[in-house]
Amino acid sequence: MKHLIIYAHPNAGSLNFHLKQTVAQTLEQQNHEVVIRDLYNLNFNPILSLKDMSGQRKGKVSKDVKKEQEYISWAEHITFIYPIWWTGMPAIMKGYIDRVFSYGFAYRYDAGVQKGLLKGKRATIINTHGKSQAEYESIGMDKALSLTSDNGIFAYCGFDIAKHFFFDQADRPSPQRVQEWTEILITSYKI
Repeated sequence: MKHLIIYAHPNAGSLNFHLKQTVAQTLEQQNHEVVIRDLYNLNFNPILSLKDMSGQRKGKVSKDVKKEQEYISWAEHITFIYPIWWTGMPAIMKGYIDRVFSYGFAYRYDAGVQKGLLKGKRATIINTHGKSQAEYESIGMDKALSLTSDNGIFAYCGFDIAKHFFFDQADRPSPQRVQEWTEILITSYKI
């Protein structure tokens, strides 16, 4: 299977980096094709410009966006790995979505009805956050995060959501917790 990992965290010593490596190694050990797009290492430009916006409606995108769209077109399963910062995704990931999931590529409107164009592709989302799951549940943030990303972005574009992982209190996990999360991912990615 063709797997694309879209990753956003600037620290190579982070838990997110470890989770990315775990997913990639698990897939590679099963002889899947794996491509990793590390947005910080790519120095991906997250700013949706006026030129981007006017070009999207005409089906014209910049070379960096076209390249990312080619990876998405190639992939059968895409894993998005990023931390939750200020109750949302890092700016670089949001900018990636703004620019790459463009009109005519990821979605369009037919007679005023929205249509996701990435149907047939599966998505897994892996998030880390500092709060406990109980704290997020008590204020409804768990539902809000799922609604805005799973429904508002990924399903909107046609993805089938395979799984959305939330690893909580990730700013201070014990080695045992990290091992538990690692095993969860290994089990989930064994196909």
